[in-house]
Amino acid sequence: MKRKTFCLLAAAALLAGGMNAHAQGAYPAQPVKWIVPYAPGGTTDVIARNLATRMGQDLGQPVVVDNKPGAASIIGATFIARSQPDGYTVGTADSGTLAFNPAMYASLSYDAGKDFTFIGGLGKMPLVLAVAPNFPAKNVQELLALVKKSPGSVSSASSGPGSPLHVALELFKQRTGTDLMHVPYKGSAPALQDLMAGQVQTMFVDLPPSLSMIKGGKIRVLAVATPQRLSILPDVPTMAEAGVPGFEAYAWQGFVGPAKLPDAVVQRLNKDLVAALKHPEMRARLEELGIQPMPMAPAQFGEFVRSEQKLWSGVIKAANIHLD
Repeated sequence: MKRKTFCLLAAAALLAGGMNAHAQGAYPAQPVKWIVPYAPGGTTDVIARNLATRMGQDLGQPVVVDNKPGAASIIGATFIARSQPDGYTVGTADSGTLAFNPAMYASLSYDAGKDFTFIGGLGKMPLVLAVAPNFPAKNVQELLALVKKSPGSVSSASSGPGSPLHVALELFKQRTGTDLMHVPYKGSAPALQDLMAGQVQTMFVDLPPSLSMIKGGKIRVLAVATPQRLSILPDVPTMAEAGVPGFEAYAWQGFVGPAKLPDAVVQRLNKDLVAALKHPEMRARLEELGIQPMPMAPAQFGEFVRSEQKLWSGVIKAANIHLD
């Protein structure tokens, strides 16, 4: 009797262990939450919602976007960092979250190097150097000549202190040895409005919110800050072609989870993310918005983040940008 009881208990334990192992391996077994650290409707939100829909189809579970805006992405980033590392809370971390904030804030509620698992890249938003329609300079060299003739007299708007548009301006100033007057705004929309009206003269802009203005002739683009010309702006030279070699600048976004995310979960999410980014329909949709898909393996994305941190921390330090 005792032997029979022991055998039954052993069989039950094996069955339970097998069921538990099966449950642990059946990721995802519930909806996945995608944290977006910005308000609904912006570029970051649009990218996330498009990719979440397609990834949900491959994962077999809904991927639900949850917006947690505020504090230069710090609120959303901290939420991700403090979540359980089970693969059910992941989200967007961008150049501000991972490369700019650590250099601009003396104290952060997250550690960009230790508190996240890097899953993969999402997309790049190329930056272009634009000017007001009535601005006299017709190319970058004419702009540089004007600035060098009267340092500090040519204004350059940004979407706010420490934003990708501001940091790109500082890199441009450092690489060209010029002094443009920075005019920060609360967001890119009012800055673009004043650029169109000629209230400010120049501005680094990202393509998604400004593409229609560029194509409509409401602002003029002198150069793109990318290694090659852009297919959607084929007649606009690169910075290197315009006489500023080695200048590249773009806003970028990646996909992260909390630290210590299981490798099997990371690989599954990366697999479906890369498939979504490479899908012809998705790729075309993003490129129409001026977004370059950025599929990367987890290790590759980690190396990319570290190289961006090194580059921009030097630029930010040289420009003495502090946000606290």
